[in-house]
Amino acid sequence: MYISQKSQISAVSLTYAAFFFALYLVAHVVARITVPNADPYLLPIAGLLTAIGLTEIYRLGPSSNAFKQGLWVVIGVVVFSLALLLLRRDYRQLENYKYLFGLGAIALLFMPLLPGIGQTVNGARLWVHAGGLQFQPGELGKIALIVFLAAYLREKREVLAQGRIKDWGPLLVIWGGAMLVLFVTDDLGSALL
Repeated sequence: MYISQKSQISAVSLTYAAFFFALYLVAHVVARITVPNADPYLLPIAGLLTAIGLTEIYRLGPSSNAFKQGLWVVIGVVVFSLALLLLRRDYRQLENYKYLFGLGAIALLFMPLLPGIGQTVNGARLWVHAGGLQFQPGELGKIALIVFLAAYLREKREVLAQGRIKDWGPLLVIWGGAMLVLFVTDDLGSALL
């Protein structure tokens, strides 16, 4: 973007490119060491798509939110790497907290409906304002829901094959609660996923 706007390569653009390349390279090395059986192409492709997205945001104008978005990318990649390092011994320890993840998912999805902090944007009530921070807690809620579903289905895989309703109860309660909240907040795209 700098080249098209200024007809020369800027040291700032090269610095940004080198920083994000190094960031994703370190995250990739951490991922390869901690989870060697993971897909080796997924994180580099995500980094490439992130770079394209940041470039497009910057293209909208220097006063755009490209810097803020880049900061959140850095925070996300650092948290990702730290999570891999902390869970490197056995990620299955998350299974011990499956119900906490399930209830946490519903709580996070429900947060935008709380008066005073939730806000409707473009017809969907997905955003929460806390101080100067604006975020969608539902995105974290979806991750927590995935952890719950994976842990519950893994633990109960043999019993669920028998088809008894009592075994499906916790799964249907958490999943149904999450779907209900997603429909109420008009986040129908996520409900379909």
